[in-house]
Amino acid sequence: MVEAFTGSFGPFDAWRTGREQAISWKTGFWTDGTLSLVSGQYSYEWSVKAAPETAEWLSVILVRSGAIDLALGRTVIEGTAGRLLLVNNREADRFSVRGTPHQSDVLRLDWKVIAQTAAAILETPLIGTLRLAPTIDLSTPAGQLVRGLAQTIINGVRNNGPLIHSPIAMSHLTQAFANLVLRSIPHRFSHLLERKVHLPAPRHIRCAVEFMHANVGEPITMQNVAEASGVSIRALEGGFRTFKGTTPSAYLRAMRLRAAREDLLDPSNRQLLRDICLKWGFFHFGRFAASYRTAFGETPSETRRRSNGERMSGL
Repeated sequence: MVEAFTGSFGPFDAWRTGREQAISWKTGFWTDGTLSLVSGQYSYEWSVKAAPETAEWLSVILVRSGAIDLALGRTVIEGTAGRLLLVNNREADRFSVRGTPHQSDVLRLDWKVIAQTAAAILETPLIGTLRLAPTIDLSTPAGQLVRGLAQTIINGVRNNGPLIHSPIAMSHLTQAFANLVLRSIPHRFSHLLERKVHLPAPRHIRCAVEFMHANVGEPITMQNVAEASGVSIRALEGGFRTFKGTTPSAYLRAMRLRAAREDLLDPSNRQLLRDICLKWGFFHFGRFAASYRTAFGETPSETRRRSNGERMSGL
């Protein structure tokens, strides 16, 4: 089973947790490259965890029978037929499949879609863990919406369904799903969404953000940003704290960290780590590596190795 899944998911670790059952399993796997569906039936209990080089994605788990236990640190969350699980696969310590027979559908959405959608909604780069609430009560309005859209996607993908052959429709639905999750499910930045409803960012903050995006690779200073926005540095800092929940310099640093990560995730990029570091304005590699690890949960070298591993597995 591990060998069968590795070609689709990349490296991961798996082991049996119930020794008494005979091994019997059946799965279906369908993907368009950005979103994948695994429909599984298992007659034995087993556990799985992502390997360091595994790609990053959002796992959306709908259990039909049996259960899936999600371990997050010391907390173990049970996923059953009345609940839906949501988790970044790199944040989970393990997934444990139990109950015989067990049946479940697992959607896997490329984490880049979540990160890009979050950045667009929040108007700030997504740095660090999102910490989505891992369970959704399917009896609530939010739970019913998320489950309904997830089920629509599952029905359209299963058995190489019409969504696999309609890239535009698939793109619209995955974007809608990411948007719905971020707006409906509690996470680390929910307070910023609530603030945005009542306090739309003023023009000088929007101008500052646009200027940063246009010049993220240039040696700009906060004085340059303030002048481009038509306000003082003090007013710029106050505005960012009010409307972005951070400082303008931290906002720019987050943009550059994200840009560096995109370079490291690009398997065709052959630049040295230090060259990428300097390219995005980080002149002390040790401090860059520490900030990068705090933001993304892995070192720059680990990101590069994982990217190269994915490239080799696709050859």
